[in-house]
Amino acid sequence: MSFFPLASVGRPIRSVLRWQGLLTVAAMVFAAYLAGIHGAVSAGLGGAISMASGLLFALIATVRRDRTADDVLVTAFRAEAVKIVFIVLTLWLVLSAYRNVIAVIFIGTFVATIVVSSMAFFISDRQD
Repeated sequence: MSFFPLASVGRPIRSVLRWQGLLTVAAMVFAAYLAGIHGAVSAGLGGAISMASGLLFALIATVRRDRTADDVLVTAFRAEAVKIVFIVLTLWLVLSAYRNVIAVIFIGTFVATIVVSSMAFFISDRQD
Protein backbone atom coordinates (compact mmCIF):
# COMPACT_ATOMS: atom_id res chain seq x y z
CA MET A 1 0.00 0.00 0.00
CA SER A 2 1.27 3.41 -0.92
CA PHE A 3 1.72 6.25 1.55
CA PHE A 4 -0.91 8.21 -0.38
CA PRO A 5 -4.27 6.51 0.30
CA LEU A 6 -5.83 7.33 -3.08
CA ALA A 7 -3.18 5.28 -4.87
CA SER A 8 -4.77 2.06 -3.58
CA VAL A 9 -8.35 2.80 -4.63
CA GLY A 10 -9.72 2.44 -8.13
CA ARG A 11 -10.55 4.97 -10.79
CA PRO A 12 -14.30 5.12 -9.95
CA ILE A 13 -13.57 6.11 -6.35
CA ARG A 14 -11.02 8.74 -7.38
CA SER A 15 -13.49 10.17 -9.91
CA VAL A 16 -16.29 10.33 -7.37
CA LEU A 17 -14.01 12.00 -4.80
CA ARG A 18 -13.03 14.57 -7.43
CA TRP A 19 -16.70 15.31 -8.22
CA GLN A 20 -17.55 15.48 -4.52
CA GLY A 21 -14.69 17.91 -4.00
CA LEU A 22 -15.86 20.13 -6.84
CA LEU A 23 -19.43 20.06 -5.55
CA THR A 24 -18.22 20.91 -2.04
CA VAL A 25 -16.21 23.89 -3.28
CA ALA A 26 -19.18 25.13 -5.33
CA ALA A 27 -21.46 24.75 -2.31
CA MET A 28 -18.95 26.62 -0.16
CA VAL A 29 -18.83 29.54 -2.58
CA PHE A 30 -22.63 29.65 -2.84
CA ALA A 31 -23.05 29.31 0.94
CA ALA A 32 -20.47 32.06 1.55
CA TYR A 33 -22.46 34.36 -0.72
CA LEU A 34 -25.72 33.53 1.09
CA ALA A 35 -24.60 33.19 4.71
CA GLY A 36 -21.01 34.37 5.03
CA ILE A 37 -18.08 32.53 6.53
CA HIS A 38 -20.18 30.20 8.70
CA GLY A 39 -22.16 29.13 5.65
CA ALA A 40 -18.97 28.30 3.78
CA VAL A 41 -17.53 26.37 6.73
CA SER A 42 -20.82 24.50 7.18
CA ALA A 43 -20.84 23.48 3.51
CA GLY A 44 -17.19 22.48 3.67
CA LEU A 45 -17.76 20.30 6.72
CA GLY A 46 -20.78 18.60 5.16
CA GLY A 47 -18.84 17.76 2.01
CA ALA A 48 -15.74 16.73 3.93
CA ILE A 49 -17.68 14.21 6.04
CA SER A 50 -19.15 12.63 2.93
CA MET A 51 -15.79 12.49 1.16
CA ALA A 52 -13.98 11.09 4.20
CA SER A 53 -16.62 8.41 4.72
CA GLY A 54 -16.40 7.35 1.08
CA LEU A 55 -12.63 7.16 1.24
CA LEU A 56 -12.80 5.20 4.49
CA PHE A 57 -15.22 2.74 2.89
CA ALA A 58 -12.96 2.33 -0.15
CA LEU A 59 -9.86 1.77 1.94
CA ILE A 60 -11.54 -0.90 4.07
CA ALA A 61 -13.29 -2.57 1.13
CA THR A 62 -10.10 -2.84 -0.93
CA VAL A 63 -8.19 -4.74 1.74
CA ARG A 64 -7.62 -8.15 0.16
CA ARG A 65 -8.25 -11.21 2.24
CA ASP A 66 -9.33 -14.57 0.88
CA ARG A 67 -11.30 -14.34 -2.33
CA THR A 68 -14.35 -16.36 -1.38
CA ALA A 69 -17.80 -14.85 -1.77
CA ASP A 70 -18.27 -14.94 1.99
CA ASP A 71 -15.10 -12.92 2.58
CA VAL A 72 -16.11 -10.33 -0.02
CA LEU A 73 -19.53 -9.87 1.58
CA VAL A 74 -18.14 -9.70 5.11
CA THR A 75 -15.60 -7.09 4.01
CA ALA A 76 -18.28 -5.03 2.23
CA PHE A 77 -20.62 -5.16 5.24
CA ARG A 78 -17.77 -4.27 7.60
CA ALA A 79 -16.78 -1.31 5.41
CA GLU A 80 -20.38 -0.10 5.23
CA ALA A 81 -20.80 -0.42 9.01
CA VAL A 82 -17.62 1.57 9.66
CA LYS A 83 -18.78 4.19 7.16
CA ILE A 84 -22.18 4.58 8.86
CA VAL A 85 -20.67 4.81 12.35
CA PHE A 86 -18.15 7.38 11.06
CA ILE A 87 -20.93 9.45 9.46
CA VAL A 88 -23.14 9.41 12.57
CA LEU A 89 -20.26 10.33 14.88
CA THR A 90 -18.90 13.14 12.71
CA LEU A 91 -22.35 14.61 12.02
CA TRP A 92 -23.03 14.58 15.76
CA LEU A 93 -19.60 16.04 16.51
CA VAL A 94 -20.04 18.96 14.10
CA LEU A 95 -23.62 19.70 15.15
CA SER A 96 -22.71 19.65 18.83
CA ALA A 97 -19.30 21.34 18.72
CA TYR A 98 -19.67 24.01 16.04
CA ARG A 99 -22.13 26.48 17.53
CA ASN A 100 -22.41 28.61 14.38
CA VAL A 101 -23.14 25.73 12.01
CA ILE A 102 -25.89 26.48 9.53
CA ALA A 103 -27.70 23.15 9.62
CA VAL A 104 -29.56 23.50 6.31
CA ILE A 105 -26.34 24.20 4.42
CA PHE A 106 -24.36 21.57 6.36
CA ILE A 107 -26.90 18.76 5.87
CA GLY A 108 -27.74 19.90 2.32
CA THR A 109 -24.12 19.71 1.18
CA PHE A 110 -23.67 16.39 2.97
CA VAL A 111 -26.72 14.88 1.23
CA ALA A 112 -25.74 16.29 -2.18
CA THR A 113 -22.25 14.79 -1.95
CA ILE A 114 -23.66 11.45 -0.78
CA VAL A 115 -25.90 11.40 -3.87
CA VAL A 116 -22.86 12.09 -6.04
CA SER A 117 -21.11 9.10 -4.45
CA SER A 118 -23.66 6.81 -6.10
CA MET A 119 -22.05 7.74 -9.43
CA ALA A 120 -19.25 5.25 -8.70
CA PHE A 121 -21.48 2.48 -10.04
CA PHE A 122 -21.55 4.13 -13.46
CA ILE A 123 -17.81 4.75 -13.86
CA SER A 124 -15.73 2.13 -15.61
CA ASP A 125 -12.57 0.94 -13.90
CA ARG A 126 -10.67 0.49 -17.16
CA GLN A 127 -8.56 3.14 -18.83
CA ASP A 128 -10.01 3.80 -22.30
